[in-house]
Amino acid sequence: MSQFFQIHPENPQARLIKQAAQMIREGAVIAYPTDCGYSLGCHIGDKAALEKIRVIRRLDDKHNFTLVCKDLSEISTYARYDNAIYRLLKHNTPGPYTFIFNGTSEVPRRLMHPKRKTIGIRIPDNKIVQALLEELGEPIMSSSLILPGETDPMMDPYDIRDTLQHQLDLVIDGGFCGMQPTTVIGMDSDEIQVLRIGAGDPTPFE
Repeated sequence: MSQFFQIHPENPQARLIKQAAQMIREGAVIAYPTDCGYSLGCHIGDKAALEKIRVIRRLDDKHNFTLVCKDLSEISTYARYDNAIYRLLKHNTPGPYTFIFNGTSEVPRRLMHPKRKTIGIRIPDNKIVQALLEELGEPIMSSSLILPGETDPMMDPYDIRDTLQHQLDLVIDGGFCGMQPTTVIGMDSDEIQVLRIGAGDPTPFE
């Protein structure tokens, strides 16, 4: 049975944030709010927790997982990009985008696309996530909470608890947090590509 934390979306309670971060460090799989629906998350180095997420979403080994980061300095540890890309990121983060980069050697191999060696990177504009990342001190390994057969992320934390209470360790209720998925921007080749149009304005990357 999963725990259920109600965390204020504008003023996250420090006590609950600390508890959630400690659960992640100890191997928990959590559902948490972002600026584009709810996501599943776990510790970046936890293979068993990653496999739980694969089972929940029925993902194969070709799925591109996402590292949810708190800022650009954290991104530079895990992704390769030049100064021009840095300036683009600086002007468009935090926000509702997922960026696909060539991963660095710091990214665990099991998180990257097996052939292209790419990794998804996000900096969500959500105060709960930002507080959690600050407390954790490293990215969260993440995947949108889209159940098998569905196309949109889950939006209601009570539905998440009812549906997945025996598969998750923690559900964070951060209220309503958007219906659209992220806009996906490919930055793993010489040309920037808009791979999916979602909540983020694609214009700066076209």
